[in-house]
Amino acid sequence: MFRNLCQKMFGRSLWVYHANSGGCNGCDIEVLNALTPYYDAERFGIKLVGSPRHADVMLCQGPAMRSTSQALKRAYDAMPAPKLVFAIGSCACGGGVWFDSYSVIGPIEKIIPVSYYVPGCPPRPEAIIYGVAVALGLLDKKVVPVEFKEPELPIPRYHPDELRGNGELLIYERTEKI
Repeated sequence: MFRNLCQKMFGRSLWVYHANSGGCNGCDIEVLNALTPYYDAERFGIKLVGSPRHADVMLCQGPAMRSTSQALKRAYDAMPAPKLVFAIGSCACGGGVWFDSYSVIGPIEKIIPVSYYVPGCPPRPEAIIYGVAVALGLLDKKVVPVEFKEPELPIPRYHPDELRGNGELLIYERTEKI
């Protein structure tokens, strides 16, 4: 249902606003790399804009910091509805390596509502483009088939009566495999 709603609201044109709330800039470099002609995000209608007032989607990087939380909230409020928020990278998704420091509040979702998560430290440009395209319904989600199979390992069954020896040297006289 949400996928159909996104397709109806956003169509094939998606304007993104790039917001960093304070991090190591690794995710920033990857997001900007995803928007270069090499990866050609514009083939999906994804275009970078300079103002949140023109954006449909906000790409957030870095953890929610005390110093930048108000600016991030104001940028989110300036976006016209309907709007989507993507948390890009481990810091935006869960606080990253700085999750327990004084200046970090935590993940971005503690400040603004997050619609989609793209994990990684930093995520590859292909993963960022794929995450945005799947969220908008431009591409189908790829799922790897999972087979659950119990590994058959030789696990010996020991009994305390079969234990011989004393001190550090213990010898099992008989072993059975189950």
